Amino acid sequence: MEKPTVFISYSHRDEDWKDRLRPHLAALELLDELVVWDDRKIDGGERWYPEIQAAMERASVAVCLISAHYLASPFCVKDEVPFLLQRGDLLFLPVLVKPCLWAKYHWLSATQMLPRDGQTVAVDFEGKEDVVFTEVAARISTYLDEHALAPLTTPSWPPLPAGAVDTARLPETGSALFGRLDELQMLDASWQDKETRLVSLVAHGGVGKSTLVNKWLALMAEDHYRGARRVFGWTFHSQGTGERVTSADYFIREALAFFGDPAPDDGSPWQKGERLARLVGEQRALLVLDGLEPLQSGQPFDRGQIKDPALRTLLRRLARSSQGLCLISTRVPVTDLAGRAAFREVDLERISPEAGRALLRTGGVVATDAELESLSQRFGPHALALNLLGAYVREHHARHGTAWQQAVETIPDRAEHSEAEGRHAWNVLAAFEQLLGDGPEVELLRVLGLFDRPAKAKELAALRRPPAIEGLTEHLVALDEEQWAPLVDRLRGLRLVSAPSLHAPDAVDTHPLVREYYGRLLKEEHPETWRAGHRVLFNHLRLDAVNMPSTMEQMAPLYAAVAHGCKAGRHQDALDEVFWSRIRRGEDQFSAHQLGAQGTDLSALSGFFEQLWTQPVPTLKEADQSFLLNDAGSCLRAVGLLRESKEPTQIALESALHTLEQHAATDDPSASALHQAVRQKYWANASVAAGNLSELALALGDLEEAEQYANQAVELADRSENEFQRITKRSRLATILHQMGRLDASEALFQEAEALQEQRQPNLPFLYSVQGFQYCDLLLGPVATALWPGPPAAEEQTLLATCRHVLERAEKFEQWRVPADSLLTVALEHLTLGRATMMLRQLGALETLDEAKRSLDDAVDGLRHAANQIYVPFGLLARAALRRVQKRYEAAWEDVDEVLEMAETSGMRLFETDALLESARLHCEQKHFAEARACLTQAQALIAETGYHRRDREAEILDGVLADAEA
Repeated sequence: MEKPTVFISYSHRDEDWKDRLRPHLAALELLDELVVWDDRKIDGGERWYPEIQAAMERASVAVCLISAHYLASPFCVKDEVPFLLQRGDLLFLPVLVKPCLWAKYHWLSATQMLPRDGQTVAVDFEGKEDVVFTEVAARISTYLDEHALAPLTTPSWPPLPAGAVDTARLPETGSALFGRLDELQMLDASWQDKETRLVSLVAHGGVGKSTLVNKWLALMAEDHYRGARRVFGWTFHSQGTGERVTSADYFIREALAFFGDPAPDDGSPWQKGERLARLVGEQRALLVLDGLEPLQSGQPFDRGQIKDPALRTLLRRLARSSQGLCLISTRVPVTDLAGRAAFREVDLERISPEAGRALLRTGGVVATDAELESLSQRFGPHALALNLLGAYVREHHARHGTAWQQAVETIPDRAEHSEAEGRHAWNVLAAFEQLLGDGPEVELLRVLGLFDRPAKAKELAALRRPPAIEGLTEHLVALDEEQWAPLVDRLRGLRLVSAPSLHAPDAVDTHPLVREYYGRLLKEEHPETWRAGHRVLFNHLRLDAVNMPSTMEQMAPLYAAVAHGCKAGRHQDALDEVFWSRIRRGEDQFSAHQLGAQGTDLSALSGFFEQLWTQPVPTLKEADQSFLLNDAGSCLRAVGLLRESKEPTQIALESALHTLEQHAATDDPSASALHQAVRQKYWANASVAAGNLSELALALGDLEEAEQYANQAVELADRSENEFQRITKRSRLATILHQMGRLDASEALFQEAEALQEQRQPNLPFLYSVQGFQYCDLLLGPVATALWPGPPAAEEQTLLATCRHVLERAEKFEQWRVPADSLLTVALEHLTLGRATMMLRQLGALETLDEAKRSLDDAVDGLRHAANQIYVPFGLLARAALRRVQKRYEAAWEDVDEVLEMAETSGMRLFETDALLESARLHCEQKHFAEARACLTQAQALIAETGYHRRDREAEILDGVLADAEA
C-alpha cells in the first residue's frame, strides 16, 4: 500500500525554516507512516513543474510555511495554494513562520494556523521553534491515523441512494488543474443559480475541458453532489462499443433507463428526447455530456448545430425547463442553444495569465513567474498560441541550444491579422514553418489545410500516392507506413497535430486555426497546388463513396467530394456527377425529400457561388445557374433563413424572365419543337421562382406581396403548359387568399386546381401532398373556430360532415402513398388525419383521442425529420390544441413556446399570431385572464398589420369570452 505524502509548500527564501521542520517529519518517515516531499527532491534534469503537479496530486497533507516571502511568491499563491485548496480531500496546514499581512488572505484567515492566535514561529517562539514543529508533526500523525475513519470535512448534504450516480463512462484524466479557479467557481455558481440550466465548456483538444469537469465533479462528490437527486455522465468520444459515434442512440437509451423510463427503446428520436428531458428536468439532476463535437455539424453553414434529433430535442427542452444542470464539453460552440437565457457558454481557449503561465511551464518554458505571465499576456489569452509557444521554445532549444528569450525573438508579428483571427497563434505557426523548413512536417500540415474536418487515413493515402503534387506531397509520397506514424507522432509532440480521437482513431486532426493558417497560405501563395490537392480528394471521394447512398452517413463522402470539387475548380463536374445525379437524384430530390438534408444541401450549394447566394460561378451553364439560385432560396427558406432566401429567388425569377425575353427577341414562326420545349422549361422555372417568393412572403406575413407573386406564378405556370406547375401555383394562390380571409375565392381556386389534378392523374383525383394539406386546412378552418370554447349544437351536423369529408380525403392519401413520397408529404398526411379525428372526437363522433394523438405525434416527428421549418409549426400548433383538449396544459405550452421561438427567430408573423391566439385560449382555460388579454392584444395587432383576416372570427370569440370573464 502506498504511503501518504506530506507536501511542503514554501518560498525558497525561507528554506532554512523548511530545513528546521524536516527532521520532525523525518522521524515519522522512519516509522513508515508517510513520505515527505519538497521541490529539492526534483533531480536537476527533470522538468520540475510537472513533478510539482504530480506531488500535489498525490499529497494527503500540505504544509504551507507562511511568510512575507511566501505571500509575495506568485507561484506559491497563484499556483500551489489554489490547487491545494481545490483538492478538498487533504489536510491543509498553514504554519505562520514570520510576521506578515496574512489576515488579508481569506484562505488563511478562514483556516486554523499553527501557532494559534496569530503568533509566529520566528517571534513568539524564538529559540523554541521545535515546540511548534513538534505540534505540526503530531497534527499530521493524528490526521493520518484518523483519516480512514473520519473525513476532513463533513458533507452538508445527505448521501445519495445507491444507483443514483453513474459517471463511469466519463473519460479518466489527471486531477492536476492549474489556473482554473474562476471556472470552478463559475460551475459552482451555475449549479446554485436556478436560472442557468445548461453550461457549455468550449475549447479544442489539450486545453483541459475534461480535467476541469472531472475536478468539479470530484469536489461535488465530496459534498454528496450538493442536493442533486441523480447524476449521470457520458462521453461521446466512445459509445462503449468501440464504434464511431454517428448518433446519440446508445446514450439516449442508457440515459432513459437510468432516469427510470419503462420503455427506453420506444418512440421516435424526438419522442425519446422529449421523454428524457422531462425525466431529467423534473428533478434536481446533474447531466454531464463530454466531447459533444462528433454529434455537431462541421458544415460551414450550420457549424456547431446538433445533428442528432433526440439529443437536439433533449437540450432544447432542458433550456426551456429544468430544475438541474446540464454540463457540456465540446470543441465547437453549440449554436442550437446560443442566445438562450438559460444557456451559458464558456470559452476555455481564452485563459487568464495565471493559466497561461501554467501552460507555458507545462510546455517546458523555464522562466520566472513574472516572465511567464508577461509571455502569457503577450501571446494570450488564447490557449492554442501558448501551447504552440511552449512547444516552439522547446524545439528551438533542442535544435539550436537557445534560451527561451532568443527563441521568442525569432517569432514574427503578422500585424495584418487581428487577435480574433488568431494572430498570436499564426505568428507562432509562421515561426514553426521557418524552423521546420521544407520537409514532410510542413507538407503534412499543408495537407491538413485542405480539410475542414479530420483527415481520414484513406483520404491521406490518396494524397500520398504518386505522382507527387509539387510543394504539397513531394516528401510525403516517399514515406512508407513505418515512417508515416513517427511523422504524425512528432507533430503531435509539437502540439501541431491533435491527439488521436477515440471515435476516429485513424484520422489526423489539428486545431481549426492551424488548418486555416496552412490552408489560406497554400491557397494564396500556391493556388495551383491548392487546387491540385482538392482535385485528388474530389476524385478519391466520388469514386470511394457508395454509388447511391441511402443514409446521411453514407452521403458524407459525396458532400465532401462536392466541396473539394468546387475548390478544385471543377464546379460543373461536381454539380452534374455528384450533387445532381447522386445526392439529389434529379427531380426525385432524394436528399431533401427522403433525408431532410436541406441544411447539408445548402452547405454543398455554397461551393457553387462566387458571391454567396447571389452570384453563381460564371463557368457553370446558364440553366444551372438559375437552378442553383432557386435551389439555394428553397434551402434557405427550409432551414428558417427566410429573409436571406429572398434575394437569390428574386434573381432566379429575373434571370428566367430575361432569358425568355431573349428567346422572344429571336422568335420566328419556324421555331423548332426543341426551341418551344426550352421556352416552356424557362416559363416553368420562372413560375417556380415566383411561387417560392409568394411562399416566402406568406411565411413572413407580407400577404399583399404574397398575392402579387402568386398571381404572377399562376400566369407563368399557364404559359409553361406544365400541368404540375398549374396545379401547385393555383393551390398556392388559394392558400394565400385563405389566409387573407377570402374563403370563397380560395375554395374556387382549390376546386379548379383539383379539376386539373383529376385530368392529370385520374387515379388520384384529390389534391395531395402540400396542396392536399392546404385544401383540407381551408375545409377544417370553420370547424376549428366553432369548436372553442364549445361546439354549437345548431351547426353540429354540418361540422361533422366536413370532418368526415376531410377524413375520407386523409384515408385516400394513405391508400395512395408510395415509398417515393417525401417526408413532408407523409407528415402532412398524418397532420390532416390527426386534426380531423381530433375534431370528430370533440363533436362526439369518436370515443377517444388515441388515434388523433398517434397521428399528430407522427406528424410532428415527420415534419421535424423533413427539416422544413416553415411547416413544423403547423404540427406543433395542432398538437398543442389536442393537448389543450386533453387538459395537458404543460405539454401544450411546450409546443406553443417552441412555435413562438421559431417565429421570433425566423420572422414568421402568421405563426406568431397563431401561437398567440392559442396562448390566449390556454390562459383562458387556466383562468389566467389578464395574460390571455395580453396575448390577444398582440395577436390582434399582428392580424391588422399583416392582413391575416382568416383569424378575425377567432379573435372576436376570444374577445367575447374575455369580456365576460372580466365583467
